[in-house]
Amino acid sequence: MHRQRFFTLSASCPDRVGIVAKVSGFIAEHRGWILETSLHAEPPLEAGEVGRYFMRIEIKADSLPFHLAEFREKFRPLAEELEMDWKITDSAVKKRVVVLVSKQEHCLYDLLARWQSKELDIEIPCVISNHDTFRGFVEWHGIPFHHVPVGTDNKSAAYAEVRRIFEEVRGDTMVLARYMQILSPDLCAAYPGRILNIHHSFLPSFVGAKPYHQAYAKGVKLIGATCHYVTADLDQGPIIEQDVIRIDHSDAVEDMVRYGKDIEKTVLARGLRYHLEDRVLVHGNKTIVFR
Repeated sequence: MHRQRFFTLSASCPDRVGIVAKVSGFIAEHRGWILETSLHAEPPLEAGEVGRYFMRIEIKADSLPFHLAEFREKFRPLAEELEMDWKITDSAVKKRVVVLVSKQEHCLYDLLARWQSKELDIEIPCVISNHDTFRGFVEWHGIPFHHVPVGTDNKSAAYAEVRRIFEEVRGDTMVLARYMQILSPDLCAAYPGRILNIHHSFLPSFVGAKPYHQAYAKGVKLIGATCHYVTADLDQGPIIEQDVIRIDHSDAVEDMVRYGKDIEKTVLARGLRYHLEDRVLVHGNKTIVFR
């Protein structure tokens, strides 16, 4: 990826002739320099509907004579004409990612390592957990840690507190780094397309406790992981990224758990990066991912 500052315009609209010409013409009219473009036309979901067009355009920031607020104002009439869902972001503004974790450390450790090395160039304003296990580790990194216990008798209050913290720290994205609780429907509805989760295997295989023991008992030959958006339907949200590794009869359950942890953290990091770079657009329950 180029290192110069750029704006990212990501959008989708009903498919029609001339979308690219109109959008690129608007950018050219204001002497905008396009650095990268990704385009995709998706057929209708059902008969009688219109297909949908998706685009992601990177524009050299200093090529435009105005900043994002004025871009939004000037672009809005064209977006309304095209019936477009859109946003534009600035590469110079770091996204604020709030991490949620329970008692499994591998995804948390990996995310903090990538954050510390600037591989993930983000802000982590806090970590929230339903256990106090990782307080020392998180605070050693200079990151505030919030212990919010979740029990059968306080779930509503607990998730209200999670939401309060997220709003207080001005979070952009929430990442469930093996957070072993089911978020409330209200919390899911409050942040559509802004909460990411990692799931062992290809959804919805091997749900519940001890998934790798279930996989071992079934004699599986592939172990996978899925990064997806969180919705009120458990583990059924739009998929962002997936990957697999091959195993065989010589691998014990302990081996499968270890392999699974490796692929979970890798897939979560990749999915988060695609999300942060505005490379993920949602069409129904399907995602368009511009890698």
